[in-house]
Amino acid sequence: MLVLGACAAGQPVEVSREPSDMGAMSEQEFRALHRPRSEAAGPHRGEELVVGGARAYLRLPEGAPGPRPAVLVLHDEGGLSEHFLHWADRLAAEGYAALAVDLYGTQESTAPDGTVTVVKMLDVERARKVLQAAHAFLVTDARVRAPRTAVMGWGLGGSWALRLGMAEPALDAVVTYSGLVEADPEALAGLRAPLLVLLGTKDATLPAEEQEAFVQALDDAQGLHRVLRYEAEHAFENPASGQYDAHAAAAAWQAVEFFLERHLKR
Repeated sequence: MLVLGACAAGQPVEVSREPSDMGAMSEQEFRALHRPRSEAAGPHRGEELVVGGARAYLRLPEGAPGPRPAVLVLHDEGGLSEHFLHWADRLAAEGYAALAVDLYGTQESTAPDGTVTVVKMLDVERARKVLQAAHAFLVTDARVRAPRTAVMGWGLGGSWALRLGMAEPALDAVVTYSGLVEADPEALAGLRAPLLVLLGTKDATLPAEEQEAFVQALDDAQGLHRVLRYEAEHAFENPASGQYDAHAAAAAWQAVEFFLERHLKR
């Protein structure tokens, strides 16, 4: 088994890098983007589009056109909110084409009084097709033509990032923050891309026993993976959440930067 690294529960692992080698958007700058729009640092500069029938947001890095490495961005249970557009912008600042897609479809329901309510729905088969189309877009679109691709998700999106990793052999890297996890070594053996997992030891949505079962299954599957755990709660990396932990978020992002650079820019 080949494992890139691990850390004990509750102990954040930080990759040693000099400040001059940090990315184009620091944790402080990322946090500042989550202020009210009137205080934020300008509008998004990406493009709203439709991919695979789903709403999407494409942000390209500055400079020459593709080919360039790309990251597929998958939202949490709350949907494709402003927060994940910020993530796409942040990844673009690192030199990646970033595509954030909306996994939810919508369904209308009409009450007896005629009131129409639009409800967000997650259809598993539709979501699979959206992800396949999104990955194909990053590889074939003339603006991107990605020679290497990664998928990165949070919560619900973290679970779907793992699913895509097990279904799409062309992926070069998978990153999941606090995703619902797969504890079947046989299923995880289908994951060909290197995997980075970032977990909070105080995450009420992922009890310690579930985290341990996942880590054990990854070990048994003998794939290339790294699991980092921080003394933090669910959504510790989201400056807009009440569980935000600046120290853990900065350490996790540094690990993500290093991981993506190693597998997408080689």
